[in-house]
Amino acid sequence: QHGVASATVAARLGLECVVYMGATDIERQKINVYRMKLLGATVVPVTSGSATLKDALNEAMRDWVTNVQDTFYIIGTVAGPDPYPRMVRDFNAIVGREAREQMLAEYGRLPDAITACVGGGSNAIGLFHAFLNDRQVEIVGAEAAGDGISTGRHAASIAAGRPGVLHGNRTYVLCDDDGQIIETHSVSAG
Repeated sequence: QHGVASATVAARLGLECVVYMGATDIERQKINVYRMKLLGATVVPVTSGSATLKDALNEAMRDWVTNVQDTFYIIGTVAGPDPYPRMVRDFNAIVGREAREQMLAEYGRLPDAITACVGGGSNAIGLFHAFLNDRQVEIVGAEAAGDGISTGRHAASIAAGRPGVLHGNRTYVLCDDDGQIIETHSVSAG
């Protein structure tokens, strides 16, 4: 959906839009790919690695740093070097602010708990950020367990990962004993 939004803005402003997507995600997101192309965007399939979001980010960053004079890097995922994760948080923070305001207006108190899918992080940080200082509110992030945590075929980097660096961002990653990022597994796109 971020690709569709980017393509829409680029079309409105008469700008070129190139969207890097993992080949696997292109298959999973055919409708959104159709929309992006309809809006004039070029969708570049990335076939390296697992052909998903992580690999598409690698290619997009390569393009950006190679063509920095005429390329803007925009992302809808809480990944990459600073300030991108903060920008995504700030753009998605309306979700948390509205949830907080609506709870107070409707119930006169904050919720006992909030939950969001972790995935690329934009939904989670958008919701969670407004509640980070509210110790009485339990914050629950749901991760993709794929075929099960014990199988090694999952995407649960917070539950089963360890601190590392990915795309210039210190975060929790799934990696081997040498610190090399390993492939994730999930039924969701990305």
